[in-house]
Amino acid sequence: MPKITLLGAGSTVFAKNLLSDCLSYPELADSTYVLYDINAERLATSEQMAHQVAKSWKAHPTIVATTDAPRAFEGADYAFSMIQVGGYDPCTLTDFEIPKKYGLRQTIGDTLGIGGIFRALRTIPVLLDYAYLMEEVCPDVTFMNYVNPMAMITWSLLAGSDINTIGLCHSVQGSYHHLARAIGIDPAEVNYTCAGINHLAFYLTLEHHGEDLYPRIIDAVRNGYYPEWDRVRLDMLLRLGYYITESSEHFSEYVPWFIKRDRPDLIEQYQIPLDEYPRRCREQIAGWQGLA
Repeated sequence: MPKITLLGAGSTVFAKNLLSDCLSYPELADSTYVLYDINAERLATSEQMAHQVAKSWKAHPTIVATTDAPRAFEGADYAFSMIQVGGYDPCTLTDFEIPKKYGLRQTIGDTLGIGGIFRALRTIPVLLDYAYLMEEVCPDVTFMNYVNPMAMITWSLLAGSDINTIGLCHSVQGSYHHLARAIGIDPAEVNYTCAGINHLAFYLTLEHHGEDLYPRIIDAVRNGYYPEWDRVRLDMLLRLGYYITESSEHFSEYVPWFIKRDRPDLIEQYQIPLDEYPRRCREQIAGWQGLA
């Protein structure tokens, strides 16, 4: 069975989702999963979580937790990354507060723009060091990156190392769900094809038993059947004819049309939540502390 390493497994919620994804497949249910993190306390929590996830899936994997990087990666067949270099305080706060001081507003700020560039500058060297380690101890590994800024980091790993790297985001699997539900279709019965670049893709087709769902979806959008929190993507759907995988918050930063210093009315019109990522971080930190 393959050996699968989770880099940054102390990110307990993300690690839980990835483990659940893997263990849901019988082919991976008995694999070896190595949880690696530099934070031993968070790692211990994730190790307990991993056993509970395995139990819920009635799977029997081998679960190993370690703070030893060479041990974690040695002989790995697959590896996932889910790290956040610098954490919320001070780094994420700095990414938002300094640009804000000079009138540059952001909502997520982790994929491009000022926040994305600085996150890349502090993350790329760290992931390249892990890539160089993998070149030594598991050169044939397939490395799947979930860390933002997705395009910059994936590009740097492909250009700067010999490791086979793929950039992934869960939004591809989930973003169409509320579209389907709004027209009374079970998302599990929807087939789709999706294409694009890292962290920005489009559903080229959305079908239910062979029926193209786009005409029904677009008609529903025009008649106001969809939530106001998704106004940016729905606006782009009407303009382009295709739905975008990334959230309205993300996409509002990907193009220069929505967040403008001289057009605050657009922020209100499209309900763009400025400083959204720091808010989510504070909420997650409070929730984590509440579990302690």
